Amino acid sequence: MASTEEELGKLREGIDRIDGDVLRLLSERARLAQRVGEIKHGSKQHAGPSQVLLGPLGGGGREAASSGGAAIYRPEREAQVLRRITATNPGPLPEAAVRTIFREVMSACLALEQPLRIAYFGPAGTFTESAAKKHFGSAPAFTPFLTIDDVFRAVESGQADYGVVPVENSTEGSVGRTLDLLLTTPLMICGEVNLRIHQNLMSRTASLDGVTKLYSHAQSLAQCHEWLNRNLARVDGVPIARVPVASNAEAARMAAQDPEACAIAGEAAARLYELNILAANIEDDPNNTTRFIALASHDAGPSGNDKTSFVCSAQNKPGAVHDLLTPLKTHGVSMSRFESRPARGFGNSRWEYVFFVDIEGHRQDAKLAAALDDLRGCVGFLKELGSYPKAGN
Repeated sequence: MASTEEELGKLREGIDRIDGDVLRLLSERARLAQRVGEIKHGSKQHAGPSQVLLGPLGGGGREAASSGGAAIYRPEREAQVLRRITATNPGPLPEAAVRTIFREVMSACLALEQPLRIAYFGPAGTFTESAAKKHFGSAPAFTPFLTIDDVFRAVESGQADYGVVPVENSTEGSVGRTLDLLLTTPLMICGEVNLRIHQNLMSRTASLDGVTKLYSHAQSLAQCHEWLNRNLARVDGVPIARVPVASNAEAARMAAQDPEACAIAGEAAARLYELNILAANIEDDPNNTTRFIALASHDAGPSGNDKTSFVCSAQNKPGAVHDLLTPLKTHGVSMSRFESRPARGFGNSRWEYVFFVDIEGHRQDAKLAAALDDLRGCVGFLKELGSYPKAGN
């Protein structure tokens, strides 16, 4: 009977052999991706001006990764690949691990075609950065911007190819500034990311001894309100001041410089600022999730499992909202979100509202296209925000 060391030696030899096969196949995939990029770039040599983004970076111009024709980044294609791979996963790797591995493979291969520039609502170490990397992988160049407005402007100007911003949280509701900018921007939604938000209490020290203040974003303080009341109202009899700051990453940075402070932030911020996590997953709702959207000059083609977003205003007459919903029911279109918001500069009345709506399907689908056509006839205003693959896990 073979000894334990002999068996381990054979197993390791098998792993080494498979590693070699994996590397060979990855290299073959990368060469195919390079060829795809060459073909796409070749077809773009004859593209018209509408397919070029003129921006301040890149020497005077950069080709847009548009959804039509020879697009470099195809959200629908990547969504299809990830669905196919996870559906055929034989185990023992869990689905989330398989998605992460193949997302990184596709990200690295795409970078061989054309490196992407991603703007996100920062600073570094925020949940938005985590969402951006979950969606695009780690190969692109990621640039943080300190306001949501700046992310929109970076993509609109061509300074970035794509932007990632939060749009709603399952506990605290919608991000108003993102909705306001979607109303007026020429950009479209080309993807969405759902990120489970796990809040962590952290400090530069190994305990809370001597701590007198807690830094965090206002939403995170609200998401951890009950836990904080139970566990961090006082330390050694001293009340702990809760100090709202611009972001959780900023809270972590400030706590790293102040031995009398702790912070609430994500694991990425703890790693970035070398803080000790004193309590993990302190959010009151264990299912706390934030939805992020990817912005671009284009949306996505049909992937087979899509969502479409639009914003509209109802006419000022009795039954107007009922009329707005009727075309969706008539054409059998399922609605997943319906939210009203003050128009903020849109329209003539201080009490005028617009409605943000998410529906199931792609705007190229026959029944959905028919529903949108009918809607245009009964609303005061309608703007399609884009169709895109529904977020995976």
